[in-house]
Amino acid sequence: MLTHRRLAMQQLGNGLSAAGHDEDALTVEEAQLSMERRLGAPLDTMLHVQMNLAISYSAVGRDEEGSNMLRDVYSGRLKLYGEEHEDTLRAAYNYATSLTVLQRFEEARSLLRRIIPVARRAIGENQGLTLDMRWAYAEALYKADGATLDDLREAVTTLEDVARISRRVLGGAHPIAKGIERRLRLAQAALRARETPGTG
Repeated sequence: MLTHRRLAMQQLGNGLSAAGHDEDALTVEEAQLSMERRLGAPLDTMLHVQMNLAISYSAVGRDEEGSNMLRDVYSGRLKLYGEEHEDTLRAAYNYATSLTVLQRFEEARSLLRRIIPVARRAIGENQGLTLDMRWAYAEALYKADGATLDDLREAVTTLEDVARISRRVLGGAHPIAKGIERRLRLAQAALRARETPGTG
């Protein structure tokens, strides 16, 4: 009976979210998290519910709460699975991207500097998640107001490498490859503006 209730709440939350009823989805997911805490649910169940809730927080513009929840999910998965597990790496990536949304670029860069070598070792250089992490790292470099010339150069170099790998692995027409190419052009433009005298 309890399993049925959990599944029903999860499906209701997912359905509301998919239909664009983000506030209603949030209410359901907060109720589910409260229920799971009350019942002493296993950590992996709690982390899954928290992940869904974090997505809903962000969907309704509560980015700070979403980021805090993603930090908790990352911390929990680190304890549960260790740093090399793909679920832990994805949780770290999600948390880092939430920090970028909040313009907490130095925190995002610091986290990504730690986890990118782990991802390269554990899941491989050419995997989508590793490419996403490197893409996010480059964005955290060039989007920061205080980005130095060296930061901008590192961002461009990183995106050039990620773009090359994504074209080879995914094909140039893939949406991820196209997205990386767009970010590369933005980073290159930012670098040119700084390198050209009188423009920055």
